[in-house]
Amino acid sequence: MKKTLIIAGVMGAFAINAHAQSSVTLYGTLDAGLVYANNEGGHNNWQQGSGSVSDTYFGLRGSEDLGGGLHAIFTLESGFNLNSGKFTESNTLFNRQAFVGLQSDQYGTLTLGRQYDSVVDYLGPLSEAGSGYGNNLAAHPFDNDNLDNSFSIKNAVKYQSANYAGFRFGGLYGFSNDAGQFSNNRAWSAGASYNNGPLNVAAAYLQLNNSLTNANTGGATSPGDGNNANLTAALQRTYGVGANYAYGPATVGLLYTHTQDNNVIAGAQNGTAFTIPTGMNLHLDNYEINGKYALTPALSLAAAYTFTDGRVTGSQGTGDPKWHTVSLQADYSLSKRTDVYVEGVYQHASGEFGDAGSNVAMINTLSPSSTANQVAATVGLRHRF
Repeated sequence: MKKTLIIAGVMGAFAINAHAQSSVTLYGTLDAGLVYANNEGGHNNWQQGSGSVSDTYFGLRGSEDLGGGLHAIFTLESGFNLNSGKFTESNTLFNRQAFVGLQSDQYGTLTLGRQYDSVVDYLGPLSEAGSGYGNNLAAHPFDNDNLDNSFSIKNAVKYQSANYAGFRFGGLYGFSNDAGQFSNNRAWSAGASYNNGPLNVAAAYLQLNNSLTNANTGGATSPGDGNNANLTAALQRTYGVGANYAYGPATVGLLYTHTQDNNVIAGAQNGTAFTIPTGMNLHLDNYEINGKYALTPALSLAAAYTFTDGRVTGSQGTGDPKWHTVSLQADYSLSKRTDVYVEGVYQHASGEFGDAGSNVAMINTLSPSSTANQVAATVGLRHRF
């Protein structure tokens, strides 16, 4: 009898230990607030916003210890509108990330599925709109460089290295999944970063290829994926570099990105103001400076200024659209998971989009202004779990 009890106890201990080596975590962010815009399509607007500062989403993240420093991992993540409950991409449950892979403590991580590109991974943390600050209203015009992770890449194989004394690198390839059309709607990206104490520097590149005549909605991206619905071109390239430096309670960052969209396919919508004609070429340079200062452990201030310099060429004329965007934000933490914020954003536009007409202000997440200027203010509550 004693031997039976001892064996049962040992087996039970092994079962508990095996279970402890696997974990699944539910996580997410809920962001809701009131937003005022002085001009959306010629009218001022009071509205309840979802994700004005941070995306609203939930996800499941899991890991199993396979031994020898090797882990099986997965992530399933979905964005949605907190006010309506609707998914941010129709007919898609896990519209942000959905992948499975292996993670090695020594060699890095290899994953397969729907994932974010290297611009999001490496440059995003250095931007006011990226994961470092999480400020959607401060994104560059129509998030042209995807620093605000407006879309993710489907059919993707992704590698991210381990951390080698502060140096990390990685890359992604998104397959077209189209027989006989290997390059039609494919994507690839690469990036690297170096973090040494208060200094963090990074660089990244992203390229998307699409056919002018044959739409492939099952490829790496699709017209329903976030901002890619508004700006789809035969060749889309984005590259950039950035750095930030922390000194005590203050952090200052500089960032440059270049985006070129050659042969616009879907006629990029500038909101409801006008449509960029099909076949045009749009090139944009974004210059951003940002900063954050912790007045107390609970209260912080953040600010950013971005100058976006554009060039439009093609059969429908030429143009030089430009935007100046300024944002100021105060954030107060009620706890480690819950905070309240107030923010103001101002944008001034100038130049033209060729024959499509004059440029207008268009603060990210809002409908464009009918003029060259737009002001927005928001106050909200954010909870992370």
